[in-house]
Amino acid sequence: MNKLGTKAETLQKLYQELKHAEVLPQYTFTVGEWETNSEQIEKAFLLLDWNKEVIVRSSSLAEDTSSNSQAGKYESIANVSGVEEFRKAVETVIGSYDDDRKANQVLVQPMLAGVSICGVAFTLDPNTMGNYYVINYDDKGSTSAITSGNGTSNKLYYKFKEENRGQILAQERDGQALNSAHPTSVFDDSSVSISASEKQIERLCLVLQELEDFFEQNNLDVEFAFTETNELYILQVRALCIQGEPADRGQQEQQLQRIRETIRQAQKKKPFLCGEKALYSVMTDWNPAEMIGIRPKPLAMSLYREIITDSVWAYQRDNYGYRNLRSFPLMVDFDGLPYIDVRVSFNSFVPAGLEEELSDKLVNYYLDRLAENPAKHDKAEFDIVFSCYTFDMLQRIQILKDYGFSEEEVNKIIDALRDVTNNIIDHKNGLWRKDYGKIQTLNKRYEEIMSSDFSKIEKVYWLLEDCKRYGTLPFAGLARAAFIAVQMLQSLVTCGILTNNDYESFMSGVNSVSSDMNHDYAELSQKAFLKKYGHLRPGTYDITSLRYDEAPELYFEWNSKSVGNVADLSAKENAEYEGETVEGEHKEKEDFRLSLQQLGLLKKQLRENGLTNDILELMDFIKTVIEGREYGKFAFTRNLSMALKLIGEIGQEHGISKEDCAFLHIRDIYELYTSTGDVRTSFLHSIQRGKSDYEVTQSITLPPMIISSEDVLRFYYPDSEPNYITSQRTSGKVCVLETGNAAEDLQDRIILIPSADPGYDWIFSHQIKGFITMFGGANSHMAIRAGELSIPAVVGVGAKNFERYRSAQMLEIDAGGKLVRVLK
Repeated sequence: MNKLGTKAETLQKLYQELKHAEVLPQYTFTVGEWETNSEQIEKAFLLLDWNKEVIVRSSSLAEDTSSNSQAGKYESIANVSGVEEFRKAVETVIGSYDDDRKANQVLVQPMLAGVSICGVAFTLDPNTMGNYYVINYDDKGSTSAITSGNGTSNKLYYKFKEENRGQILAQERDGQALNSAHPTSVFDDSSVSISASEKQIERLCLVLQELEDFFEQNNLDVEFAFTETNELYILQVRALCIQGEPADRGQQEQQLQRIRETIRQAQKKKPFLCGEKALYSVMTDWNPAEMIGIRPKPLAMSLYREIITDSVWAYQRDNYGYRNLRSFPLMVDFDGLPYIDVRVSFNSFVPAGLEEELSDKLVNYYLDRLAENPAKHDKAEFDIVFSCYTFDMLQRIQILKDYGFSEEEVNKIIDALRDVTNNIIDHKNGLWRKDYGKIQTLNKRYEEIMSSDFSKIEKVYWLLEDCKRYGTLPFAGLARAAFIAVQMLQSLVTCGILTNNDYESFMSGVNSVSSDMNHDYAELSQKAFLKKYGHLRPGTYDITSLRYDEAPELYFEWNSKSVGNVADLSAKENAEYEGETVEGEHKEKEDFRLSLQQLGLLKKQLRENGLTNDILELMDFIKTVIEGREYGKFAFTRNLSMALKLIGEIGQEHGISKEDCAFLHIRDIYELYTSTGDVRTSFLHSIQRGKSDYEVTQSITLPPMIISSEDVLRFYYPDSEPNYITSQRTSGKVCVLETGNAAEDLQDRIILIPSADPGYDWIFSHQIKGFITMFGGANSHMAIRAGELSIPAVVGVGAKNFERYRSAQMLEIDAGGKLVRVLK
């Protein structure tokens, strides 16, 4: 049996042993040998055939062990030429060792020239224990972009491992050659077209299987490089340090194949739906990734479905004049991972009055455009879909003519969207007025429920039923109206009637829960403030997320009276429900006024576009529904938050923690309302099933946008997606580290650093809660170290998110749920 050793020993074992990859030659000596006979080593170096330009690498006994990789801790010096540079490089490497063991080694190898692709591959997902090859690489020729975390062209590829074994055995049996000049793709779908780099990565997967077999170990961390001549080199192999046992591969394969088959069967025309194919996304509509996370616990998932995505969402769209999608769930569940059925979503944006044949053509256009541009899955209603009439509609919609729509068809779509929009914005009879009134009813009924002698189970039932009828249903209407309002306002900027400053002035004049909270925080006593806002919690659907009134000191600095980013959270989440982007810093409010010229232009636009509101009615609509959307969420979350609190109390009364209650399914609680079942028994059975299901959920990784059934087994993670390390959850105060700047006290802080550079390795000695980097990949040194030490981390959040997080005082990292929440 071949065993992993030091870096040098492992590479020596692999030298000329691999069938489908190369290992560079090496010259290795120990620290003790260098100290006693450095001149002889230098002479031997000069005699090497490949000594023109070398890399001097660390090979310490303390690194690359089964329990601790020490990735990036010790020095390696590249581009070394001549004996003087060689001597200096050796001394630098030895000087970086933090022990005096004479058996520590120094590894010398030729510099690899003409590198085209370089990266790091894991033969197991260390965060989920899933059986995937996780390959993080840079295709710009850098040999350190991935390990240093500084790469700007990082790609992250996932491939379920079981696919490879049969392919390798078949090729070995048939004598197929996997040489450098003619790489073989393991894609079994001839319709899938892959680039040269993708073919190389597929070939790498075969080598990873070869390495697993060679060392009889399925948790390997492998550094690799492809050259411009298409040669594959293995630069390092070590044990991948993991916390826990790998997921059962056979069970995982069954689950993935079931998901794959479900998606494959969906790729056909369905009764009562427009569109020839199905797409799935975590962000396209009602944004489950933002609201409940990628891997929500069963209670959060079932609540989100119950009060929004199973039926409420479709009733609202139907009521507002769009196609009737009642009885179509918007969100599907792929073994616990929530996805929006994009075909269903796109159907719901088609005006009900549009003829069927044209509706079908329009939905197919939407689906095709999103499939071509999957990065737009979180911006589809902005960049792809036409869901309402705006002042720039006549210009924007002309793109349809480039995709086979006739002038007559375009005009029919315009007319249908205008009719829907006029009905929604109608100042006297628009449904948004009734929806606003329903929110008032919700507040009254809340007090009645809470003051009644209902049992806690009954209160949970009625709080949630009212939440749907008088909360999320009208909120969905107000959110839809607010989306249209913002679109219309932004189109006035596009048309040149308003300036960007005008737009910002208008929005800053909107009264919101956020602005009210800031005012009340300054004016009210702590008791009065928490009575009004205490039901809010950062994780709206998460029973383990503490309410403001459960942990006021966690969220607020009562001495300094600074509510900070907590106030921003409500507005941001409200916008995310309907896909609106909320950006920018707080600015001083400016009064919004229209000049006489602007009034004249707007009046003309209203008339020429056939919109029925006058100027005052339109502006009142825009302001009222934007305010109403936020108020609607504030109100319905009170019912939801209290229901969660009561569920936790019921659990505690029966010896069940809130953490365990997170694994309940809400329908099992509903069942207790209509039966005489034993509460403890029902809770425990539901929790047991929820935990069993969630164990499966944790091991599965899928892309944020699923276009084909093949995406279930192999896919690229988009550049915009951060890398979450571990499956743990933590919260703490924020500490921002700039390059070369050391903080005085990092203990119990969440650290923000620019990149996943190993130079920040020192932070791990300060008992930090977690860290977030602007740049970096899943296989960077810092990501590896975080996984080894079980420190929650988010690597590569991008500049925009990084700036948002650095302005916060307190953050929560939910790595398992793939969420970062601003707590303060």
